[in-house]
Amino acid sequence: MFQYLTDISTVETACNEIAELFDAHAEWFCIVNDGNSQALFRQEIEISCAQGPLTLSCWTESGTRFWRIHAWSWNGAILMFQVSRRMGAERTQIELIPRASATVIAATIRAARQVRCDRIAQMASSIIPGSRIERSALSPGIRRAQPGRFARILLRQRHQRIAVTGSVITSHAGEVDPFLSSALLWFFRSAYRIHAPQIEQLWLVVEEPQVKVLLQRLVLFREQLKTTISVYSLDQQWTTLTPHPCPERLAVLKRSMPRFPPVPETLPSRLATEIIAQAPASIDVVHSRYGETLRYLGLPFARVGRVAANENLWFGVDGSRRRLLDQSNFDELALLLDELHDHRSATAADRHHALYRAASEAWLESILRRDITRLDPGLLIAPLHAQFRTSRVGRPGVRPIDLLALRQDGRLVVIELKVFEDREHVLQGADYWLRVETHRRRSHISKARLFGDLKIRDESPLVYLVTPTLRVHPAFETLARCIAQDIEIYRFDINEDWRSGVRVMRRLRVN
Repeated sequence: MFQYLTDISTVETACNEIAELFDAHAEWFCIVNDGNSQALFRQEIEISCAQGPLTLSCWTESGTRFWRIHAWSWNGAILMFQVSRRMGAERTQIELIPRASATVIAATIRAARQVRCDRIAQMASSIIPGSRIERSALSPGIRRAQPGRFARILLRQRHQRIAVTGSVITSHAGEVDPFLSSALLWFFRSAYRIHAPQIEQLWLVVEEPQVKVLLQRLVLFREQLKTTISVYSLDQQWTTLTPHPCPERLAVLKRSMPRFPPVPETLPSRLATEIIAQAPASIDVVHSRYGETLRYLGLPFARVGRVAANENLWFGVDGSRRRLLDQSNFDELALLLDELHDHRSATAADRHHALYRAASEAWLESILRRDITRLDPGLLIAPLHAQFRTSRVGRPGVRPIDLLALRQDGRLVVIELKVFEDREHVLQGADYWLRVETHRRRSHISKARLFGDLKIRDESPLVYLVTPTLRVHPAFETLARCIAQDIEIYRFDINEDWRSGVRVMRRLRVN
């Protein structure tokens, strides 16, 4: 409710109270009824009553503005003024909203997450009578002074400690790998550092949508580690922890899975053929059910679609700015190809250009698609499936495989590429192994004739993890040792200047 300034006493009282509000907040967001809005620092706002009426002055893009205040209100969140200027000819309303500092916001988030962390600790300690909470804290944030996303809890018993971790924010199935890798690294590090009694168990607390995906990851671990880990799910009210036993890997491999969708026609369309002919060494085509995507060294720049018997082509690097090709913009497409030729090249002068830096993994994939034997001479050059999906599009936590290949001896090979450090590289490769092995056991790959008439060997696939030598994550070896030994995973370290040609510097078995 507005307080109107009717006499000297109300003006002085309002001036003092508003000045205290300004001093209490370092930043304000100013909104004027005429549509202008801007952020203001405390020193850019001034309140004064020296000349009689209460005056508000603030800095704007047009310079300093002075307003006479007729009424004001403060509801704890918004400071509002009814003001006028130019001798009353211009009247409006101004709203000033205090902006909380990043430190205050981080502290508020940390407090809310700590409450959830303590709640998980209480529920976990109630499962085992006689246990007590020794530690209940948050994991480190991505940046300094930021609150973490995971609870880090230690339960103490007489002869052992139990490590408990869970997400304190709402998560989905696609975030299982970051959570699992973070939990394992914390568990190993804590077990190594802590004094007796030792940490002998790891409890993973997740929400219901993540349980199935998490259990599928655990079946890939070595037996000794699996017996250490227990999985619990949280109900929606955060009141109950429900245990979930880890299934046997054979049971997961026997689960029902839909067959692969039909492989689309591999012959490029007329428009795609004409575009590819302008740079055949750099442009490739990715087929899908609804059309074709043209890529220049892995970067999508055009899309061909069919409507009845007509072919249409849209071009542009930015999907939101793609234009339909017609007689009036052939020159624009030619200009785009020239820019790609200049900037998306191993010999490009400007290596900070957006076209050079974009879609780096796809660039590496396009190089290997043209000659996969650069990675392993035993691989067949064709057929070779890129961005291969083992399930229907839209399923949570399911990503396409970078490359699915076949060796000359008939053994399937799953290839996962990374050009930057990625902590979940090993877990992602093991997940792909499980999905491909499930389809292989059910003969889906043979029946879909993904590799034509070539015979597929009755043996589990190999996993090739490819990354530049200096881009291997420090936690790679620790996480790789978690995977069962019968899953053959190899790491391929390639040269740092892979854009000019892929060379394998080292190959080793990681588990």
